[in-house]
Amino acid sequence: MALTSPSVRKGIILSLVSLLLLGVMPIISNLRAADVGALPFALALSVWQVIFAAPVFGMELRNGTKGVFGLDLSKRERGRMILVALFTGALFGLSTYLYVLGVENAGAANAAIAIQAYPLFAILWESLFLKRRKTAFELGLTAILIGSLYYLGTGGTFRMSGLSTWFLVSLGVPFLWSIAHVIIKEELSNTPITPAQVTFFRVTISALFLLTMLAVANPSGVSLGLDAIFQAMSAIMGLVYFLELIVWFYAVRHIDVSLASSITTPWPAVTMMLAVPFLGDTIEAYQIAALLIVVVCIYGLTFAGIRKAVRTTATEEGAV
Repeated sequence: MALTSPSVRKGIILSLVSLLLLGVMPIISNLRAADVGALPFALALSVWQVIFAAPVFGMELRNGTKGVFGLDLSKRERGRMILVALFTGALFGLSTYLYVLGVENAGAANAAIAIQAYPLFAILWESLFLKRRKTAFELGLTAILIGSLYYLGTGGTFRMSGLSTWFLVSLGVPFLWSIAHVIIKEELSNTPITPAQVTFFRVTISALFLLTMLAVANPSGVSLGLDAIFQAMSAIMGLVYFLELIVWFYAVRHIDVSLASSITTPWPAVTMMLAVPFLGDTIEAYQIAALLIVVVCIYGLTFAGIRKAVRTTATEEGAV
C-alpha cells in the first residue's frame, strides 16, 4: 500500500517546472571552460549537487521528518535498501558523465532530442516489471518514435553509415535514467523515504562513483575535477540539476514515470531556442522535424496510457 496521497495536478505542475530546467541544462553544460573535460565536469557538478542537497536534507531531519530513518527494518531489508541506493546512485553517476559527454560531442540539440527516448525505456521497464501491456496503437507509435530517433541519429539521411556514435552515447542517458527512476518510483510509493533524502543519497553516491571512476581512468586527473569545482559553470549546473532532481522526484511521487516524462517531452525545444544565441549553434530542418515527430508520438502514448487507465478504473468500479 502506498504511503503517500498522490495529486495528479501537483504532479503535472512539477513536471512542467522540470521541463524548463531540463531545457536549460545542456546549454549550461556546453558553456563550461574549454579545458574542463566531461568527466571532471561531471564530478564537479555532482559535488555541487551534494552541497545544495545537504541543507535540505538536514532541514528535514531538524524538523522531525524521519522518512527512511523512521523505518523499523530487518537486517535483510536494510541491506536491500543500501544495495538499491548504491546501484541507482552508480547508474545516475554514469548517466551524468554520459550526459556531459553526449551534449558536448553530439551537440546540445541532438543530445536533447536523443534523451527523449526516455519514455521508450520507461514504458519497456513498466511493461516488464509492472506487467503493463501495450496496445497495437501504442506499439505503432513506439515504432514511429524509434524511426524518428534513427532519422535524427543519421543526420536526416536514414543511412546506417551516417549514424552518430555520440548520438548513441546520448541514448545511454535515458536508458540508465529509466532503470533508476522505475526503481526509485517504487521506493517513493511504498516507503516513507522523502524526495530530499532520495536526492541527497543519490548525488552523494554519484559523486563518490565519479570520483572513483576518474581516479581509476586517470589518477592525475583527480586534481582537474577538484579544480573544476571552483568554476562558476559547474556550480550553476549543479544547482539547476539539483533543482530538477528534487522537482522530478516530487512529480513522480504523484504520477507515473511515463506520464511525467511525457509532460517534459518538449524541453528540447527550449534547448534549441537557447542554443542559437548562447552557443552559436545552427538548428537544421531535420532536427526540428525529428523533434515534432517525437513530441507527437509521446503525447499519443500519453493519451493512450491515460485512456487505458480510465477504462481500467471504470471496469474495477463496475466490478465492485
